[in-house]
Amino acid sequence: MPAPVTQRVQKRRDALRAAGLRPIQIWVPDTRRPGFAEECRRQALVVAAADVADHDLDAFMDAALIDLDPEGEA
Repeated sequence: MPAPVTQRVQKRRDALRAAGLRPIQIWVPDTRRPGFAEECRRQALVVAAADVADHDLDAFMDAALIDLDPEGEA
């Protein structure tokens, strides 16, 4: 007979702790909430407008990409 769920979960948690990990709790937006998609769309439009208005952004991103490339070419 398989071990009860609580025992299996505890065994898994113990193994993760033994591997040097620890549990954390984070709160994230509820994607099922009414208006979530609309708010994502609104924020994406704000970011896109800011990108268009920032003329130095493309040059900055290109320079950052070159810094990441070990060959120095994007």
